[in-house]
Amino acid sequence: MGLEADVHPGSTADGTRRRARTVLVVLALFIVINAADKAVLGLTADPIRDELGLTATEFGTVAGSFYLLFSVSAVAVGFLGDRIRTRPLLAALALVWAAAQLPILLPAAGFGALVATRVVLGAGEGPGYPLANYTAFTWFPGKERSLPSAVVVAGGAGGTVVAAPLVILVSNTLGWRASFGLLGGIGILWMLAWLRLGGSGPYAARLDATAAVGDAVSGAVPGAADGEVPFRRIVTTGTWLGATFSAFTVMWTLAIGFAWLPLFLEEQAGFSDAEISGILGLPALSMAVLVLTSGIVAQRLLRRGTTARVAQGLLGALLPLLAGACLLLTTRAGPGVTLLLPLVVAFSAGNGQTPLTNSAIADICPPGRRSAALGLSYALAALSSLLAPYVTGRIIDAAPSEALGYGRAFDLAAWLLIAGGVISMLLVRPDRDAQLLGTQRRSDF
Repeated sequence: MGLEADVHPGSTADGTRRRARTVLVVLALFIVINAADKAVLGLTADPIRDELGLTATEFGTVAGSFYLLFSVSAVAVGFLGDRIRTRPLLAALALVWAAAQLPILLPAAGFGALVATRVVLGAGEGPGYPLANYTAFTWFPGKERSLPSAVVVAGGAGGTVVAAPLVILVSNTLGWRASFGLLGGIGILWMLAWLRLGGSGPYAARLDATAAVGDAVSGAVPGAADGEVPFRRIVTTGTWLGATFSAFTVMWTLAIGFAWLPLFLEEQAGFSDAEISGILGLPALSMAVLVLTSGIVAQRLLRRGTTARVAQGLLGALLPLLAGACLLLTTRAGPGVTLLLPLVVAFSAGNGQTPLTNSAIADICPPGRRSAALGLSYALAALSSLLAPYVTGRIIDAAPSEALGYGRAFDLAAWLLIAGGVISMLLVRPDRDAQLLGTQRRSDF
């Protein structure tokens, strides 16, 4: 059982391709807002801590509260995504984002309000990324999914690039609360645009007799019906497990970047607000380049007949390994410009693996299981985002000095990235797992 597409196979090929590109751009903007909502807390950390008198542990609690319902929501909506159209689901999520940001405009909103609204915001944003990827996949056949996923993932980098200077400017001129209100308003505007332009594509699973036509469009192999593949078999494959664990380690580092990197750059590296605004854009730009490059390379390799293990598993695993090595160097490079190169790579390279592992999971799933499989994987990976800001705060508070605390916290993240790269290199084998599940598609491999 699955979602009936908003565009049917009878649509013209050119019209469908144009619509696919439009929807992909709107979905990328969705992730831009998603990333900006995450980044705003770290970008306004200093004035928030000064006004509310928060310790490092308390600020870590605020940052971590964003992820309290993040995973639960991602799982729940992931399963709904296989049964309900994505147009109303994504619109509802954007409305929740806006509703969570706007109360911070009130002067009385303090520590408790920050925690409560970040919990609500996380509940709304948890399903956003996997659902956006799932929606993008409904517009493209298997061998063409890596690049669309890369475009969606790159939206997260775009959110940081846009958010850093904008949020700092608004915070410095109108106060830190105004930054939250601005993002709430932008969320409402996106919701209106999505209701007009968005929807699912011709590669979505269907609820009715058009399923046979959908299989003909997507090239599904007979016998790989959704109901014939138990969900537990999908989530116990090496591909799903390896991709999920590696994503856990990448999201750990990203969570530290959102919550603690601005403070590290100010307090330990000695950069000014203006310099930090520019520096924070560098990992985001690097991430966008690496994400898009990995998506393009993987897609070309698959079209040339390279196995998915090489194009998605081995190629993807190299990126968190590189990020982990550079993160080990970040706190050893000394203050100033010498740390910029390892810092940029450390907080950007790991996410270059994400579109490849997302595509790998999608490739082993029948359409009616895809949203749930992506949602559960993202939910478990996102548990690291709940833990990382708080654990980092505790490490910093417990260390003899903040410099040593940052060093220990960054080293932990680095070794997690390296472990994730090794595990995904060994386990992510979409060709083999698709064959074992009986879901291999003529258009995919």
